[in-house]
Amino acid sequence: QVQFVESGGGLVQPGGSLRLSCTTSGIIFRLYAMSWYRQAPGKQRELVATITTNGITTCADSVKGRFAISRDSNKNTVDLQMNSLRPEDKAVYYCNARSVTNNRVYDYWGQGTQVTVSS
Repeated sequence: QVQFVESGGGLVQPGGSLRLSCTTSGIIFRLYAMSWYRQAPGKQRELVATITTNGITTCADSVKGRFAISRDSNKNTVDLQMNSLRPEDKAVYYCNARSVTNNRVYDYWGQGTQVTVSS
């Protein structure tokens, strides 16, 4: 059974930091590219950051230089370090795992964790 447990969300003041963590089970973690997405009220879900199976990272322009994604293959976790948070970063953040094997896409999602940036 595939299960993702996300943690680390909450309320933070502008300029503050949070670290999101996603602990996975039920997948062969090393085979999956891991990403964080977010969805703000009334907006479409957007990709925030991705880390490939080889450890290559990419970030959305809106968070570049402020957010960093990392993975730990011993713990089967993926983290998102968020610094210099802004009110526009407020959203529900989702952990995602994706793998393409034999032309079949395997796509799994966490339940989401709320991040609120407000003074």
